[in-house]
Amino acid sequence: MSLTPADGKRPADKKGSADDDGGRRKGRRRRVLRWSAIVLAVVITGTAGAGYLYYEHLNRNINKDPLYIGDEKDRAAESKANAAGQKPLNILLIGSDARDSAENQKLGGAKDTFGTPARADVQMLLHVSADRTNMSVVSMPRDTLTDIPKCTDPDTGKTYAAETDVITNDSLGRGGPGCTVATWEKLTDIHIDHFMMVDFSGVVSMADAIGGVPVCVDANIYSHTSSGKGSGLKLKKGTTSIKGQQALQWLRTRYGFEDDTDIARTKAQHQYMNSMVRQLRENATLSNPTELRSLAETATKAITVDNGLGTVAKLYDLSKELKKVPTGRITMTTMPWEYSGSSGRVVPKASDAEQLFRLVREDIALDGKDKKKTTTPVKASTDPAAADDKIAVQVENGTRTSTTSAVRGRATAVAGLLVGKGFKEAVADSSTAPSEATTVVRYPSADLEGDAQRVAKALGIPTSAVKKSTSVSGVTLVVGADWSTGTKYKAPAADDTTPTSADALNGSDTTACMHVDPNYVWS
Repeated sequence: MSLTPADGKRPADKKGSADDDGGRRKGRRRRVLRWSAIVLAVVITGTAGAGYLYYEHLNRNINKDPLYIGDEKDRAAESKANAAGQKPLNILLIGSDARDSAENQKLGGAKDTFGTPARADVQMLLHVSADRTNMSVVSMPRDTLTDIPKCTDPDTGKTYAAETDVITNDSLGRGGPGCTVATWEKLTDIHIDHFMMVDFSGVVSMADAIGGVPVCVDANIYSHTSSGKGSGLKLKKGTTSIKGQQALQWLRTRYGFEDDTDIARTKAQHQYMNSMVRQLRENATLSNPTELRSLAETATKAITVDNGLGTVAKLYDLSKELKKVPTGRITMTTMPWEYSGSSGRVVPKASDAEQLFRLVREDIALDGKDKKKTTTPVKASTDPAAADDKIAVQVENGTRTSTTSAVRGRATAVAGLLVGKGFKEAVADSSTAPSEATTVVRYPSADLEGDAQRVAKALGIPTSAVKKSTSVSGVTLVVGADWSTGTKYKAPAADDTTPTSADALNGSDTTACMHVDPNYVWS
């Protein structure tokens, strides 16, 4: 069964709402908090297969939204197939903080935010390798400042203008999950095939159906402040099996874990997800048809997906693919980040974040256990290149680094090199001074991809350094710090290791234990 995404109109929803951090998204017919941890565990284990017991009924339970509502010309290029013709799979897991029902309001609190637009407080990119031998999860901290592209609400037709340096969870309130997908593609240049979301009450009911998930804290914890903040989580030191509302509290805890930030909350979510996957795969009670039916009923009511996953059959098909990945080859990571001034917000840590995104784009396992891959030619663009003397190329000097100034005249020298090779319309652009560690060729749209690849080939630049980008208006060669001298480009050896700042956690690690802030320890 095909897993190709298919967009379409979504049904109208009830009004959405909010949490204690402010504005939220205007609602739809069914707006539910979407905690991706539960959905991930369900599809990994294949429990969605229980839906065949009453297929049509469960199909009607599933809510659907369009996959992508940004500008189509901004989409990241689709993942390329490996030598065996297999393609990797990228799924964005979104958790919204909406409080659209009495139950969700009771679970989420923050009554003053009822009815306001929901935010995408949990965002995790699930990458399944083309050969299905490994899986990577990349979380983006909720407090990340990023650029959100122009998005158009498919229900109202309202267009939201692009914004820069805004908190990433605002994306959901700009027309729906399709805008969160567009935001991720803009930041990472990774093509997303599907999204999945699940709600507050769904977390509770599904955690109950599973029967409990073991988690660990290194001290007694009570997540509660004198001003009423905190999730209310109260656990004793050591390992405890949590379910129901306590599971929801764990996933929402910020005050009490480590430094009381969203970064710590993300680590706690990773621990829970890994533990849940192991529990579901090992728990024999879930082979009981009645238990599976209950879990399938709960899951299909809780989730919202894109149309490409909008039936039980498609979810079951997906679950079979995900189940092929051994637990020990699942790697949870957090996008490398650094603080933005004194705001408490974070931004991607440039070199490390791009390294992590590149590994995902190139389908390189984050656990370092890939078999040595044979080099295969990168599929050429379907867009034929123009004649060399007809290809306009802007050459920019990007040799500046954090410690050195740009090499004077470098753009002019490389533009002259191109002219000498027959690219008569190559010119140096001195109006901008970017900083690029490695040389890159950018192009704005598919009709110029062939031209960009031709420029790269002429200079010996690898095809992997040819990238689509809406930040340029034509084929643009940025000469990086790795080519500060000489007339022959030598590509640097690729570093395929996962940055330590990604804080990787293996799916089979049973020793993970959250550190408790001493201010939240009880006796």
